[in-house]
Amino acid sequence: MSRLGRKPIAVPDGVKVLVQGREVKVEGPKGKAALRLAPEVNVTVDLAKKEAVVTRNGDLRHAREMHGTTRSLLANMIVGVTAPYEKKLEIVGVGYNAKMQGKDLVLQLGYSHPITVIVPPGLTVSCPSQTQIAISGTDKRQVGQFAAEIRAIRPPEPYNLKGIKYLGENVRRKAGKTFVSGA
Repeated sequence: MSRLGRKPIAVPDGVKVLVQGREVKVEGPKGKAALRLAPEVNVTVDLAKKEAVVTRNGDLRHAREMHGTTRSLLANMIVGVTAPYEKKLEIVGVGYNAKMQGKDLVLQLGYSHPITVIVPPGLTVSCPSQTQIAISGTDKRQVGQFAAEIRAIRPPEPYNLKGIKYLGENVRRKAGKTFVSGA
């Protein structure tokens, strides 16, 4: 049996967990989230103990796989509706910048045109400065995916370190080619 899967999930005060058929809905002070359950797993909520428990229906391989996965997704949802997840990106390069234009993110990254990125619903994006982007939301996967999509527009290159990187990311610098005159 999955050690992670059988571990109960603590439900903090102010968070409601509702199981309706094959769907689990979590509602908290910072937002709402929903998860569609696989047929191999079930979720029960104990209001007296303030915890949610994920169980599986059988011992098939897919049921074992989904047991721990479902528990992790549900735990991430509960954390996300109490304190939203956040990723910060940093832009490095002369003339490279970012700004919000309405609900869209506009990036100047050394291309001949500005790049406009539409922010998906459920996420909030802000630019504390022209070289920083902050992404936050209740869904951990969605926040990480959107941050990765923005980073992929201009990933940091290893020679001059120009591009978009995660805040605190260490990019290994490569030595450039040196010219030696032949004798």
